[in-house]
Amino acid sequence: MSVIRTEPLTAAAFAPFGDVLEPSGDFRLINNGLCRRHHDRAKLDFGADGRAGISIFDAEPRAMPYVFDLIERHPDGSQAFLPMTQHPFLVIVAPDPQAEPRAFLTNGAQGINLHRGTWHGVLTPLHAPGLFAVIDRIGPTPNLEEYRYTQPWMVVAP
Repeated sequence: MSVIRTEPLTAAAFAPFGDVLEPSGDFRLINNGLCRRHHDRAKLDFGADGRAGISIFDAEPRAMPYVFDLIERHPDGSQAFLPMTQHPFLVIVAPDPQAEPRAFLTNGAQGINLHRGTWHGVLTPLHAPGLFAVIDRIGPTPNLEEYRYTQPWMVVAP
């Protein structure tokens, strides 16, 4: 079994796969100066025949070390995960199924937006409840491809 180590989720490291959603960088004050708006933080992409939908995912928490053999992608639209609790979660991504995956650990106050077609692991909360608001493509065609590795991967802490 191959082993990969988690790395902190940063905008620079995650850029090939998607956007990190967090309150950092430039902002403008709104609501009489009581709210910082970090504007336009993700590129949402739903294709010509899709629309944005918001769903609630309630995922079972996993433990580290975490073993997986399945990745998936959504060829027709981006997919954003916004945790509804402030617990870290694991984000597994790969440039393609033949490349070594990478495992990112959020800091508990970050969400992600996976670019259209990005290979990624399944939603992997590390604490209960595993509640997430998910913004993704709703459309008339299937938007899921899966790939199962012949040998599993194990994710461990650094």
